[in-house]
Amino acid sequence: MIRQDVEILLVEDNPDDVELTLHALRQERLANRIEVARDGEEALDFLFCRGPYAQRSFDQPPRVVLLDLKLPRMDGMEVLREIKKDPRTKAIPVVILTASKEESDMVNGYHLGANGYVQKPVDFDDFRNLVKQLGLYWLVVNQPPPAVAFQAK
Repeated sequence: MIRQDVEILLVEDNPDDVELTLHALRQERLANRIEVARDGEEALDFLFCRGPYAQRSFDQPPRVVLLDLKLPRMDGMEVLREIKKDPRTKAIPVVILTASKEESDMVNGYHLGANGYVQKPVDFDDFRNLVKQLGLYWLVVNQPPPAVAFQAK
């Protein structure tokens, strides 16, 4: 089996959480390529192949988006809304990875089409293990949507 170039879009503004997530995924050798967007606008630029990411192609969407909710410039719920309303990106799995314990955030996230909602643990080892489990599921166990799912209708 030939392994595809795995791509994760991590949308996170906290540098500590970025480092922990990258470290956990790389330590487990789960991802070949991880892109980090530090705010909601940058995430949408990446996904919609615009601005500094204009050279990207819709042909290779990320296998999964790990999305924080509390972001500068545009919050995670708005990013999720934009991803799920466009037929070119709607099939990309989006997992909300947040410190929020607000039930309304969970409900709104699922109503907007999130594929998962995960609370970030405070403990370093728990966080690392959580990221490992997310990576294993979304990059190894889960079958990604076929290319036809990303064609505009």
